[in-house]
Amino acid sequence: MSFVEWKKDGTVAIMIMNNGENRQNLDWAEAMLATYEEIIADREIKALVLTSSDPKNFSQGVDVAWMTKKAGEQDFASINKWLEKNHEVFKAMLFAPVPTIAAITGHAFGNGAMLAGACDYRFMRADRGYFCLPEIDLGIQFIPSMLEWMKRIMPYHFFIRLLLSGERVTAEELEKHNVIIKACQNSEETIAEAVAYAKTFNKSRVNMVEMKRRNSKHILDVMINEDPPYMTHGPK
Repeated sequence: MSFVEWKKDGTVAIMIMNNGENRQNLDWAEAMLATYEEIIADREIKALVLTSSDPKNFSQGVDVAWMTKKAGEQDFASINKWLEKNHEVFKAMLFAPVPTIAAITGHAFGNGAMLAGACDYRFMRADRGYFCLPEIDLGIQFIPSMLEWMKRIMPYHFFIRLLLSGERVTAEELEKHNVIIKACQNSEETIAEAVAYAKTFNKSRVNMVEMKRRNSKHILDVMINEDPPYMTHGPK
């Protein structure tokens, strides 16, 4: 089974992460981008649903074990390539020419939560899984653009609460703060609801991508002008 695969349901592409906890490393990022490119190449696709095949996890974020191993080997080239490719994954979700919808079927921690946040819309299962930004307890900082795109999906006071506490929150609380469209009963319903919502879209790709570009110009500006110094790992 591939790290990432996709299937078609009418005009909807269902993009499925298949690597267990879906920890984000270079192989994951490259698989995500390759699959995304296949999806966008299909001109019949009008919306993209991103989900996971794991029964417990959407994405647990950064593959810390992989990063530690590469750092120990002083393979900073691989780490920096991963940082660049991961950034491209987030950018793809943010600026896709079709709506992107996260079907959060389990834990979304750290970069996993950021991935869901980079999508245009979100659904989440209510019976299992948490949404969490644990970086405050791990001594990790987010790059500037991540903070910008997460601000757009939730009330600022709620974002500050999650950012500075590392608190785990449920689908019900995310629905209360309009972070997700709906807290669904289980994994199957989460995907079904996300796909049903995706099928309501039949928009011009040209207009869609331009609408996103203009609306999120501030995020793109931060990616270009502020992120680069934070995206190089290794000896200075």
